[in-house]
Amino acid sequence: LGTTQGDVLNNFPLDSTAADAARVLLAFTMFFTYPMESFVARHVLIMLVHNGDMDARGGCTLENERLVEEDELGDGEGVGDDHTVNTTVTTGSIIEGGGVLCMNRRQTWTMMCYLITLLPSLVVSDIGPVLSLTGAVGGSCISYIGPGLVYLGVNGEAFLDKVGSWLDGWRRARGYATGNNNGAYTSEEDLPVEGNASLEIPQDVGKFSYENVTSGSKPLWYYLGLFPIWTSIANHGNNHMKKKIAAATAAAGGAAVADESKEVLPPPTKWDFGVCLFFIVFGMISAVAGVLSNVYVQMFDVDEA
Repeated sequence: LGTTQGDVLNNFPLDSTAADAARVLLAFTMFFTYPMESFVARHVLIMLVHNGDMDARGGCTLENERLVEEDELGDGEGVGDDHTVNTTVTTGSIIEGGGVLCMNRRQTWTMMCYLITLLPSLVVSDIGPVLSLTGAVGGSCISYIGPGLVYLGVNGEAFLDKVGSWLDGWRRARGYATGNNNGAYTSEEDLPVEGNASLEIPQDVGKFSYENVTSGSKPLWYYLGLFPIWTSIANHGNNHMKKKIAAATAAAGGAAVADESKEVLPPPTKWDFGVCLFFIVFGMISAVAGVLSNVYVQMFDVDEA
């Protein structure tokens, strides 16, 4: 087993007709598979970097330079002084920009994705280590890290509320000042039997924001448990969830589209969040261990037999 290579086709003799036929079929398959995979990678990068703006109307491309020259000669219309096309005027044709050199944004990111995959393939002759590294990192991300981060982000408000309640109890036990989204936190025990009748319990008692959690004194377990990282992820996911819900509500004409799911799914518990954090930590440890073990094997040429 130690002599088995990661690329299955390399285990066959070089003069094997069946292996050559399999290589031809594999190349034929990759010829059609690569564009689909490249399209997905480019779409994800555009969403992350440019918020989904693939066209980037305007910009200084070759087509726009032609329009600028026409404008300088008095023949163009809708071209600004900054050599960008006014898309409110040129609505008949899409003028893409935002790229580098003579390429627009679409062409730039396509070329980047192509070079990112081409250059390693020209340098690396054995695909075995590549498969090992991608399996260690990709498998950990898909199986553990990704699901954990998604669950923590989707339930970010509940996580912040739960962590805030833990910190609130710890601060109260030690006499530190505490508060929720309304400012001073008022519980049922704080209400006097006789006294100020205007003192009321806030309607959203127990709702803690990210600022309430991160401000003030915090115990040692907060840092040992990496809660600064978890609360930051939860806050980021909570903010994006609110934006998505607001956009969906606006697209639905103002109808409440997110209230239906609240009655179906039970609220997350401490156990759910514990499993979520365990998945993330375990996935990160697995990914690091997998990468280090593969690097060690390649550097010291360890015989796996």
